[in-house]
Amino acid sequence: MPADGSTARPRRSQAERRDESERRLMTATIAVICDQGVRAATFEAIGTRAGYSRGLAAQKYGSKQGMIEALIAHLHARQNEALAAAGVDTAPGLEAVLGYVEHFIARLREDDEGRAYFMLLADAVADLSALRTAFAASHEKVERMLEAMILRGQAEGAIRPEVDADAAALSIGSLLMGLSIQSLIDPAMDLAPIRATSLAMLRGGLAVVPASGA
Repeated sequence: MPADGSTARPRRSQAERRDESERRLMTATIAVICDQGVRAATFEAIGTRAGYSRGLAAQKYGSKQGMIEALIAHLHARQNEALAAAGVDTAPGLEAVLGYVEHFIARLREDDEGRAYFMLLADAVADLSALRTAFAASHEKVERMLEAMILRGQAEGAIRPEVDADAAALSIGSLLMGLSIQSLIDPAMDLAPIRATSLAMLRGGLAVVPASGA
C-alpha cells in the first residue's frame, strides 16, 4: 500500500493497454473524419487526437486500407452488440428485419461511427479506389444477415414465401445506404416520417396477408 494510505491501482496487463490504445485510436479516427473530413485522417492527426504519436497509429493500422478495415470491424462489432441488446438478433424473422431498419434509422442522426463509415465509403467510390472491396465485403455481411432474417420469417410463416430473400435483403441494405448518404448531404432532414414510411412499406411488402375472413 502507498505511504499515503491510498490503495494502489493494479498494473494493467499488456492486453489491457493494447485494447485501450486501439479503442482510443479508433475513437480518434472517427472524430477526425467527422470533424475535418477523410483527407484530414492522417496517422499524425489520428495519433495526436488520441494522445499518442504518429508512429503508434501507423504501427496499429499500417496503411489506409488497414485503417478502413479496422473501422469496419469495429462498426460490425458495435452493431452486433447494439442489436443483441435490443433483442433484434433473436426476434422472429419479420420483426427482426423491421427492428434492424428501425434501429438503423433511429441512430442515423447521432451515430458518428456510421457517419465516418459512409464518408469513407463515398471517398472510396469517388476515387475509384481499390478500398471499395472492403466496403463490398462489409455490405455482403449485412446482406447475408438480412437474408437470414427473411428466410427465418418465411419458415415461421410471417413473410410471404414468394419473396426473393436475397433480392429483398439487397434492396433493404440499399435503402439504408441511400438514407445514410442523404443524411450526410442534408443533416437536417426529418427522420421520423422516413422511419415510419420505410417500416410501413417493408411490412406491406414482406408480411403474409391474412386470408379474408380469417
